Amino acid sequence: MHIVALFILHGRKQRAKTFQRGLINVDNLEVKLITRQQARDLIINKHYAARFPSVSYYFGLFDCGKLEGVCTFGTPSSHPLRIGIAGREMAPDLLELNRLCLYQNKKNHASFLVSRALKLIDKNKIIISFADTEQDHKGVVYQACNFSYHGLSAKRTDWKIKGYEHLHGQTVADEFRGMKNRSKLMREKYGDNFYLKDRPRKHRYIYIIGDKKYKKQTIKKIKYKKEDYPK
Repeated sequence: MHIVALFILHGRKQRAKTFQRGLINVDNLEVKLITRQQARDLIINKHYAARFPSVSYYFGLFDCGKLEGVCTFGTPSSHPLRIGIAGREMAPDLLELNRLCLYQNKKNHASFLVSRALKLIDKNKIIISFADTEQDHKGVVYQACNFSYHGLSAKRTDWKIKGYEHLHGQTVADEFRGMKNRSKLMREKYGDNFYLKDRPRKHRYIYIIGDKKYKKQTIKKIKYKKEDYPK
């Protein structure tokens, strides 16, 4: 993986201005690659989904050497999503920013982490991320990092089991992964306790990493219309 493993901030005045005239002390902050184990506590215990997605890059935000936040990127598990953003030809370039969580969520730390992590990812990538309306998220962090906004996700349903509503729909579906007629198997095992629930729609954000030529050709292939940021 051709990637710069460490990105240290030197506290230059110009960079401080980028984050609202020094409301955070960039001298103390560092964004770098971390391991799955380092990210585990935050992702499992702090993120509302409470599960590990498919991850290719783990980035940590360190404040005075202490891990304060985690941002991860990976290949979307959904095949329709992979080909639906910019077509089958560009599907290999797609990465999802699939987890973003911080211990204290100090002002500007999230946008600082995301913006620095984006600089460390290999070029020629399409980054997709979603802000969950059920969590009352509008994607303010992505707006601050200059992602483009492309409307709400499609209406879908999630698999649910009574008494286990805290489980993510994908976690429930994973029980019979790879087997035929999974919904039938779920009904045979759980009976009336297995049901479908409308999935909350999510705000869709896109960020393109690459040179001018790549960005220009990719923008033309994005299948969702660019819209104004939600307020």
